[in-house]
Amino acid sequence: MTNDRGVMLVTLRLGLTIVVTIISLAMDSSRLKSQTVNPTPDWSYYGGDLFFNRYAPLDQIDAHNVSDLEVIWRRPGLDPSYMVEHPSLDPSSYLRSTPIFVDGVLFAPNAVGLVEAFDPASGKTLWVQQPFEKSLDEVRGRSNRGVQVWENGNDRRLILAREPYLYSLDPESGAPISDFGNSGRVLLSPEGSERFRWSFSPIVVGDVIVVAGIIGSAGDSGDIKEALPENVRGYDVRTGQHLWTFQVVPRPGELGNDTWEDESWKWAGDLGSWCCMSADEGTGIVYVPLSAPTAAYYGGHRPGANLFSNSLVALDSRNGELVWHFQMVHHDLWEYDAVGPPVLGTIRVEGRTIRAVMQPSKTGFLYVFDRDSGEPVWPIEERPVPQSSVPGERSWPTQPFPTKPPPFGAQGATEDDLIDFTPELRARALALVKPFRLGPIFTPPSMPTPGPTGKIGTLTRPGIWGSGNWHTGAFDPESGYYYAVSHQLPDVHTITSAKSPEATMMYAGRLDLTTAVPTIDGLPIFKPPYGRITAIDMNRGEHAWMAANGDGPREHPLLKELDVGPLGISGRAAPLVTKTLLFIGEGSNAIIGTTESGLNFRAYNKATGDVIWTKELDAGTTGAPMTYLHEGKQYIVVAIGGNGREAEWVAMGL
Repeated sequence: MTNDRGVMLVTLRLGLTIVVTIISLAMDSSRLKSQTVNPTPDWSYYGGDLFFNRYAPLDQIDAHNVSDLEVIWRRPGLDPSYMVEHPSLDPSSYLRSTPIFVDGVLFAPNAVGLVEAFDPASGKTLWVQQPFEKSLDEVRGRSNRGVQVWENGNDRRLILAREPYLYSLDPESGAPISDFGNSGRVLLSPEGSERFRWSFSPIVVGDVIVVAGIIGSAGDSGDIKEALPENVRGYDVRTGQHLWTFQVVPRPGELGNDTWEDESWKWAGDLGSWCCMSADEGTGIVYVPLSAPTAAYYGGHRPGANLFSNSLVALDSRNGELVWHFQMVHHDLWEYDAVGPPVLGTIRVEGRTIRAVMQPSKTGFLYVFDRDSGEPVWPIEERPVPQSSVPGERSWPTQPFPTKPPPFGAQGATEDDLIDFTPELRARALALVKPFRLGPIFTPPSMPTPGPTGKIGTLTRPGIWGSGNWHTGAFDPESGYYYAVSHQLPDVHTITSAKSPEATMMYAGRLDLTTAVPTIDGLPIFKPPYGRITAIDMNRGEHAWMAANGDGPREHPLLKELDVGPLGISGRAAPLVTKTLLFIGEGSNAIIGTTESGLNFRAYNKATGDVIWTKELDAGTTGAPMTYLHEGKQYIVVAIGGNGREAEWVAMGL
């Protein structure tokens, strides 16, 4: 049905409405032309281009010569000049940054989030961004993942977000653009908050900078229901003027406000997009994946479906108006954020050419939509899921399951999912899971129950780090293959009574990380692969091939006598697709306790998944790889860190 605002409401059984919303835009036909492969050798955005394909049409490095790749240059994650001025500066080895390559120069945020420009042939410094103040507090910061260059004629600007500020710099010198905001920067922290952070690049669509980010106003205790909404905002690229705000928690009278029952919209917050965005410059639509609501594991204080949490929203970049949306998790209890990049591409399904957006989820599902209308390419079914027994919780009765493509990651924690390398190992695994509640995906968190048959909590797979995350997804526009990189990191979800003196909830809606997932002498109890690559033929909605990414624990003493083959490593590694090959690292242990670490960087046959080449690096990959062509030579650059080493960028070439 359609209401008087031109909004098409799709009503599901069980009464959930407004899952997909379509608003007609007054756009001229020229803005609806399909965008195709970027023919230039530039890598102009964190994801390669605004489509976020992580693809480059370069073929100098191919299957025949990839074995000749060698390190051409390496560059520290922080230019030494910063340490000269601030000797006590202690940058993290977690270098998230992927350089962009524009007009023959590499630009990247360094290990503290300030931008450095360097020569693409040698890695030598061209300039470094100077902090507004020469204090140590001003220099300290977190590594960001990317920046973007905007240009219109002779007007060129480098746009980045660092902690609470949005910056505009001169790409030639790194100097602030004085007529942008307050002498070159705009404060992003909203009123009422002292915190704002965002580890990704803003996206510039036309003349508008679209900014998301995380406030974290509820703190870390998980038992405070009040939080600020982490809204999406638009700014003028020339002046820094604030143009519009999209309310992630709808206000009264706005679409979706009724999905926050008991007037919970008044105190609910979070829902920010801490990941990456994509955009279609032809239509002006920006695609924003949103995260979980306040207290992600207990929702008794926020009954309802809770729009626009865990949703992909398509916004008109000119004014912030909602074009359409889809919620991938209703009333989230697992922190299953929509954190992967929405990838844009053209696919052909049953004779129809479809301008698609492919949205990965922490759940391991890939949701595929017509990116103009929001209509699912293949049916998405609302299916019943297990319900919560936590007092006061009203878990949602169904969740959306795509019928195609199949999941790209492991889902659910049942006895059938436990290892069976040998009867003894299976018996030990069965014994270890007895104290936990098991179930399929979307089995909710639980409270401890007493007695000899009591349960500690819910064993959940995927866990909070997801099957997919920021690293998941690349698209080959020539073959129509989408490459999903996933990992397997289960969690124990235990709901506990609120302990904070400031608590405004009965229970702590935060994961109790004090209870570890059991292992057998360090060997995972669930079946492998623990890290995998899944190639999905998007024209058919079917898996083309799957391969374990890395050896994993195959040399574990309990497996050494068995011929188990590669088991995969659960590091967060991002893919790079070229005209000839698929490149992927193994992730890093730079984030302690969240991922495994491997040193290998590989080239795969992108049609079959066969490993063609492997190179051992000095540390695991911490950022997404990129490639560019400079003076007739193709380079591949990736950030590495952890494993006891300082962060650096490594450039490889023939």
